[in-house]
Amino acid sequence: MGAGLLVTAAVLAAIWQRHQLAQAFALIARVRLPQLGVGVVCEALSVLCFAAVPWRLLWAGGVRWGLRRVAAIAVAANAVAGALPGGAAFASAWVFQQLSRRGVAPALAAAVLVVGGALSALGLGILIVIGLLTVGAAGAAAVLRPVTGVLLLASAVGLLAVSLSRFAGFRDAVRRVWEGAGRRSAQVRQAQRGLAHVMEQARSLQPGVRPWLLPGALALLNWVFDAACLAACLWALGSGVPWRGLLLAYGLTQIPGSLRLTPGSLGVAEASLSALLVLYGLPPGPAIAGTLLYRAISYWALQPVGWASWLAVTFRPGRPARRPER
Repeated sequence: MGAGLLVTAAVLAAIWQRHQLAQAFALIARVRLPQLGVGVVCEALSVLCFAAVPWRLLWAGGVRWGLRRVAAIAVAANAVAGALPGGAAFASAWVFQQLSRRGVAPALAAAVLVVGGALSALGLGILIVIGLLTVGAAGAAAVLRPVTGVLLLASAVGLLAVSLSRFAGFRDAVRRVWEGAGRRSAQVRQAQRGLAHVMEQARSLQPGVRPWLLPGALALLNWVFDAACLAACLWALGSGVPWRGLLLAYGLTQIPGSLRLTPGSLGVAEASLSALLVLYGLPPGPAIAGTLLYRAISYWALQPVGWASWLAVTFRPGRPARRPER
């Protein structure tokens, strides 16, 4: 229902902005292909870094897989996440299943998913902070109020949960719900056992901070190269790149986009990114054109590749995970 309302709103907005859309398509028709090729290369590097994060985490856990094998699973999961509303949950469950059937211990598979997601969120947070620092006080003020409101709401929810956790009755109720979910579903019970050992497994991968620097850097580079793809798309249009506001516009767009309210966040990502690019200095036509080019490369072009990988990974017999000799 909510997704249908968002799509309807996007269609109405497109009708209202039809003159800007016509200008955007005229700009796309004259796009400069060499510069657009730079965007394609940047997106390929972004995907490579995206796949390298779980690859390095698996290696840290003793599973010696090649990057190509992990990349196929990562690209396929990205396609699943982009095809359904709330697809990230389905994609995570599918990745967990594929890792498990190939001999990866459930605790390690769960740790890779959780730690990889945390590193990705941290990388995006760093990018947004850099964007806030580069956009200047006036530009930051335009977004600080809603961001502050979201942070205050999240803090209030967190404080409420912490406060309620002090009461034995609340803890017992949460425990009953958690255990009841495990009794009703074998898959939930398996996930619970994996999650119970996630932190222990994450700590046992390798102690200290240094082992996390490379996966953390790769998670950050995934976002950096994806943002570079957006910059290259704007460059290819010859309309100029709003460098001071680019990172903040890009980073803030990823927050509603990650909710997957519609398949692939269609309409949500386009509307939010276009609006933020206009806010930071681009005319509406070039902003829409750059957004459409960026989405064509970063979303639509990856869908057929991802689903081909999904078919290959799902229906190919899994080889056991190879671990180092002791």
